[in-house]
Amino acid sequence: MTDVLEDLAWRDLIAQSTDLDELRALLAAGPVTLYCGFDPTAPSLHLGNLIQILTLRRFQLAGHRPIGLVGGATGLIGDPSGKSAERTLNSPEVVAGWVERIRGQVARFLDFDEGPTGALLVSNLDWTGPMTAIEFLRDIGKHFPVNRMLARETVKTRLESTGMSYTEFSYVLLQAMDFLELYRRYGCRLQTGGSDQWGNLTAGVDLIRRAEGGTAHALTTPLLTKADGTKFGKTAGGETYWLDPELTSPYAFYQFWINADDRDVEKLLKVFSFRPREEIEHLVKESAERPAARIAQRALAEEVTTLVHGADECAKVIAASRALFGQGALEELDERTLAAALAEVPRAEIPPGDLPSVADLLAASGLCKSKSEARRTIAQGGAYLNNAKVLSEDATPTADDLLHGRFLVLRRGKRNIGMVEVKRS
Repeated sequence: MTDVLEDLAWRDLIAQSTDLDELRALLAAGPVTLYCGFDPTAPSLHLGNLIQILTLRRFQLAGHRPIGLVGGATGLIGDPSGKSAERTLNSPEVVAGWVERIRGQVARFLDFDEGPTGALLVSNLDWTGPMTAIEFLRDIGKHFPVNRMLARETVKTRLESTGMSYTEFSYVLLQAMDFLELYRRYGCRLQTGGSDQWGNLTAGVDLIRRAEGGTAHALTTPLLTKADGTKFGKTAGGETYWLDPELTSPYAFYQFWINADDRDVEKLLKVFSFRPREEIEHLVKESAERPAARIAQRALAEEVTTLVHGADECAKVIAASRALFGQGALEELDERTLAAALAEVPRAEIPPGDLPSVADLLAASGLCKSKSEARRTIAQGGAYLNNAKVLSEDATPTADDLLHGRFLVLRRGKRNIGMVEVKRS
């Protein structure tokens, strides 16, 4: 057994614990079963959830058995933690579909081999669904004093503002029941989660004590924010970075890490990388000495993109990143990867038919303010079409220049990229 708590502490991944010394003794005594829950409130998990998945993986690598719980039942209710208003409830059919997608995402990171550390995947609908309302109230509800529930910060805040339905008020009972059920079924002694889940986690610890006279533990990770104070895992426009490649392309995912602020990269390496301490410290030192090279960001981007999307997809996005700036062949990129790489650059759409001149396209895409500026850029040798330098101010692309029959990649100088897309009829 490696000292996983020492490693988590170095990585700044411990926010709260019921009793670290007792937990350390328990972990040292042999394989411990632990779990983390993931509610299907969207069709995919996101970067915030990834912290919890990787925490489960760290425990497994240290010799313990992780359980990934997908909330087939709690996803039908909605966790009120951090919410200022009542959630919109999704239909059972939608939630069931999301459960299966999220199962697959969690499963990518855990080892399910036979043995004392082999991971499990469960859904809490398996034990919550068959339970009657009377059973729930008698067996679970009787262990929860209402005055203590009303004192919870999430509840107090909501009652002072928009109010809270009994549905969301009861969420903590359902999550606590999950811990009790996993304790009974698998001897689960530890639940992990984000620090916003502390009240829900400790409710489960308390329920195990009240219902079984048993001892269990809770451990939370801190909520991650960026150096500029904005929420981690969001775009500048507030959009979420998802683990599903259909919702966030592998290219956009990779670029998120490449563009990490120098002030954040050490923290991100600690949280998301499985590199040992010495290697992370070396990367941070190298990056401080040569910040323009973005050494740490590149190492982080490659490792996390490979973890989430696989080595093949990571290789494709690295090739696309290089090709856009003239360090590879654009023609060798598949259409999906190229489209994703061009999604955020200045663009223009044109109808099918004869193509305008490169000067017209530079102006239309916004890379140049006017056609006369575009001509000057070409004359000065600073314009490129599909990475080939444009030699004539009157140069005009042909249909043969279209990548995948639809894209033209424009570049002004070394770093300014734009694109033109021919609309398909």
